[in-house]
Amino acid sequence: MKNLDNGKLLSDYGNVLVLLLLCVVISVVTLEEQSPRSTAAAENLAAIIVGGAGKDANILILVRRGEGQQEFANTLKNTLSKAGLNVTDTVVGTPADARAALGKQTEALDVIATDEHMAAFCLEQLPKLAKKYPTLANTTAYQPKKHLWPNFLKKENLLNVLKQISVVAIIAIGMTMVIITAGIDLSVGSLIAFSGVITALSIQQLSGGADPTTGHLLLGCAAGIIVCALIGMGTGGLVTLFNIPAFIVTLGVMFIAKGLAFIFSQSAPIPIANEGFAWLGRGSDLIGLPNSVVLMLLLYGIAHVIMTHTSIGRYIYAVGGNPEAARLSGVPVKWVLVFVYTLCGLLAGLGGVMEASLHITGDPKSGTLVELQVIAAVVVGGTSLAGGQGKIFGTLVGALIIGVIRNGMNLTGVEAHMQSVVYGVVILIAVMVDQLKNRAQKTN
Repeated sequence: MKNLDNGKLLSDYGNVLVLLLLCVVISVVTLEEQSPRSTAAAENLAAIIVGGAGKDANILILVRRGEGQQEFANTLKNTLSKAGLNVTDTVVGTPADARAALGKQTEALDVIATDEHMAAFCLEQLPKLAKKYPTLANTTAYQPKKHLWPNFLKKENLLNVLKQISVVAIIAIGMTMVIITAGIDLSVGSLIAFSGVITALSIQQLSGGADPTTGHLLLGCAAGIIVCALIGMGTGGLVTLFNIPAFIVTLGVMFIAKGLAFIFSQSAPIPIANEGFAWLGRGSDLIGLPNSVVLMLLLYGIAHVIMTHTSIGRYIYAVGGNPEAARLSGVPVKWVLVFVYTLCGLLAGLGGVMEASLHITGDPKSGTLVELQVIAAVVVGGTSLAGGQGKIFGTLVGALIIGVIRNGMNLTGVEAHMQSVVYGVVILIAVMVDQLKNRAQKTN
């Protein structure tokens, strides 16, 4: 009994173990000496300068332009000023800006408080500049103490992983339900492009060429999502009414949607003239998480409840396990199939809106091969291609595994073609594991 429980635990949560192992391996591989840029690091650097410089020391703050750098510089300036030291200037910019600031010093400069990038600049250029500017003759550069930390585990990198998988993960919710019913949907990548184009065109038409309002943006997004939901409904109808294999139907829809996206857009990206449209794709309004990630987590919570606590969830599993037995038990098999394909199309449309929001453009080229990433996330997450088995939580873990692998390869400099090879190997391994699990269950 104990072995059986362990086996079930490994079967249900083995992909979580794989994800954790991947994170550990990539963390070890990307371990490097880091120069911190947080507000705490700025306060620590200020304390070091206060202890090493005199009370009347003149200090110039030089920080390389970048994300979070202005906050670092402001914290450094405020902390040094409170300690009674004289901050002559604060520069957040390029090496050229730093060179200009150094040349403007009219009094002897004692200390340069800087980050890692500008410290390298000072190390190389300060001796040369001191010959030209006597005020720099006795200047010492200070930077935050370095420490070992994996590039993978940096906060901004982890948020970037979540942001990058959000579209794939959201569409994978619908794909999970489709595959649990023993179906497949190859059209989701093309629907992303079609949705983005329809959204952009709708916004242009509604605004009449003027700057679109928030109402125009919302209606345009609704148009893109609803059109893709209707296409998904049509796909489900063809699969159920005419008994056409889902693979063939969705393959046809994939070509149709992609072609229409290029026709409607005249093969050119359609710009959306309102920066506010980037709210969903680029914004971060809640607890520092990107809005797209918050939406992803919310949808996964709803999908989990649907699949585990509602009759439609039980129907989906029943149809995938044995459609004839489900029909005899009173399950509306055809309606269930139409529902899952409609939902998959709707989520693909939402993914297209998110992509358009990210780039503030409806691009007919977007979504290329995304359907393969979505299917990979579902299969790696443990959903059986034979139908009847799978979990929403597993799909989220599968999407994270795909995202972590991609991020790890980018951090370690793996070239693009080799990345494709790795993705293919991961998918094959996942399918083989699925087949072995099915054989083991049949044996038992």
